[in-house]
Amino acid sequence: MKPIWIVDDDESIRWVLEKALARENLVTRSFSSARDAMLALQTDTPQVLVSDIRMPGASGLDLLQTIKTKHPGIPVIIITAFSDLDSAVSAFQGGAFEYLAKPFDLEKAVELIRRALEESLREASVEQTSADTPEILGQAPAMQDVFRAIGRLSQSNVTVLITGESGSGKELVARALHKHSPRSSQAFVALNTAAIPKDLLESELFGHERGAFTGAQAMRRGRFEQAEGGTLFLDEIGDMPLELQTRLLRVLSDGHFYRVGGHQPMKADVRVIAATHQNLEHRVREGLFREDLYHRLNVIRLRLPSLRERSEDIPILARHFLAQSARQLGVEAKRLSPQSMQFLSTLELPGNVRQLENLCNWITVMAPGQTVEIKDMPRELLEESHISLAQPTGSIARVSTDMTLNNALESGASSSSGIPLHTPAGDALQWLNLLETEAVRMLESDQSDVMDVLGRQFEATVIRMALRHTHGRKNDAAVRLGIGRNTITRKIQELGIGGSSEED
Repeated sequence: MKPIWIVDDDESIRWVLEKALARENLVTRSFSSARDAMLALQTDTPQVLVSDIRMPGASGLDLLQTIKTKHPGIPVIIITAFSDLDSAVSAFQGGAFEYLAKPFDLEKAVELIRRALEESLREASVEQTSADTPEILGQAPAMQDVFRAIGRLSQSNVTVLITGESGSGKELVARALHKHSPRSSQAFVALNTAAIPKDLLESELFGHERGAFTGAQAMRRGRFEQAEGGTLFLDEIGDMPLELQTRLLRVLSDGHFYRVGGHQPMKADVRVIAATHQNLEHRVREGLFREDLYHRLNVIRLRLPSLRERSEDIPILARHFLAQSARQLGVEAKRLSPQSMQFLSTLELPGNVRQLENLCNWITVMAPGQTVEIKDMPRELLEESHISLAQPTGSIARVSTDMTLNNALESGASSSSGIPLHTPAGDALQWLNLLETEAVRMLESDQSDVMDVLGRQFEATVIRMALRHTHGRKNDAAVRLGIGRNTITRKIQELGIGGSSEED
């Protein structure tokens, strides 16, 4: 941890704060002028800066402006006399962490510095996580569309709504949008609205004043203030309570908000990126999400494909996660045999990229040997895939896209998208046997339009499953089926397929 810098031309103030912080085992570095601190900033930085507002030469506000320009994540506490209070508050309200009015209570001053220190360490941790996060990996056409969208948005501050299944990497996309935006030098702050209890979410977003509620012993900045000048990522926005949706709408509309228990409007210069795995249109129709907020968030919509839509990316992702896991544990990276890699590439992985990453972590820790075979995979994964542990590698069932599609015609257990999660090779032939049986029955009954009837049933079933899989998006369904948009539209009309009115 870096030292806490104390900048004050009054030696007694410096001495008192140095001794008080030393008792808390906190390292300090003192300066008698703002100019000296500015010179030191050229080669070093503090964890927290405490500065007087009035000093000979450059003022504390000059120092504040300098440090916020070069190092916006460092909290700055301004010491001010009561006579300077109004001008100080109006001048540094958007930049300083807090002010300390003279004469101050030493215990409260230490408490304030500790809060600033916690804030600094938390933001430093977020920045380190962001720096360690690799660029998004993917070679599949669906991911190339995402990359192109990020590129087009690189110079924009527009609000973006990212949709996609859980674990598909929505936060990575949000970080990439921030990294390549004009706000990249400022903070990226993420908040999962579904992970915060309803009673605490308002304070988490907007902060609170001291005494605003039981337990609010000190003022606290919310995520909007933490993200000032930068980007605020609101994950799982579809789970936000209705009353908070109203407050969020006001911030997006006029750029102002109030802390909980506060009466002073705070200006928010923040770019909002929201994400959800839910269908917000359905939430709006059900009265669970405000329609006006939906339109405020849905300025630019970016759909992130599921991993099963880009299965060709699984090998490169798996190798990356195995190498990453090995680095974290300080061991040699495991390698997947060709059969194991093919096996992974055929799995549905409903948890998407997150599930694949967890699986690679498990392999790094639990799999024996450096080359991982199918039999070394987690037992529950093999059992769900109907693979016998005693089965030789060469006879392992290879699940193809066609087999998955064929099983969609059966009435078996299926995922939320209507496509079975795991399909054994033996069962894959079951629908063909049923088809043969039905064809024989129709032929023996001297029916003359067997091909037409069965063909229409086959086409209608496949198109229905494709539309269900793509949540009604005709263009996506056509791409998945390998047919044109006009063709699928005509087939839907000819076959009388219902529930397909949703447009792309």
